[in-house]
Amino acid sequence: MTIKSVFPVADLDGVDPYKLATGLIVPRPIGWIGTLSEDGIANLAPFSFFNCISGNPPMFAFSAGRGMRRDTLDNVRSTPEFTINIVSEEVVSAMNETSASVDAEVDEFELAGLTKAVSTQVEPPMVAECKANIECVVTDIVEVGDPQAGNALVIGEGIVFHIEGGLLDGTRINQAELRAIGRHAGNSYSRVTDLFDLERPA
Repeated sequence: MTIKSVFPVADLDGVDPYKLATGLIVPRPIGWIGTLSEDGIANLAPFSFFNCISGNPPMFAFSAGRGMRRDTLDNVRSTPEFTINIVSEEVVSAMNETSASVDAEVDEFELAGLTKAVSTQVEPPMVAECKANIECVVTDIVEVGDPQAGNALVIGEGIVFHIEGGLLDGTRINQAELRAIGRHAGNSYSRVTDLFDLERPA
């Protein structure tokens, strides 16, 4: 058995706990979150602290840093709706463009040259170039972590799915066709293409 290094979190400095956590919890799905400001300015930002947290009804959560990408958090507080835009190979470069910190008055859809698709039941737009999108309404915002440097966990209920027909077999999603992108540490991402099956035990 190999010897492991031990890191009590209380002894770590600065970003070290974050680096260890994001280097180990991989690959992380990316929630490309569309929101709308009080002034009607569209915002689009990727979050890798993101997941599906319930199936019935479908519930999703993303965690926004209180000091970074503040626009998204401000927007869901004032307009409690958002869209999830699934990141696949076709849009990964545009997703990366929207990860930059820009002024609140900047529309990231326009910045990345993306087409706004009108949502059917929420105000924030969707990314038309994505193969799948989900319209969500905010159900809760939970403050987590350090009061100054922690995050706000935004929880939303999915109320409308938009999915390209080529991905569908009834309500089953063809994973090979979706070609989703996962987030790793630093500048690293992965393609979800190396799939294998395991039968669940009875």
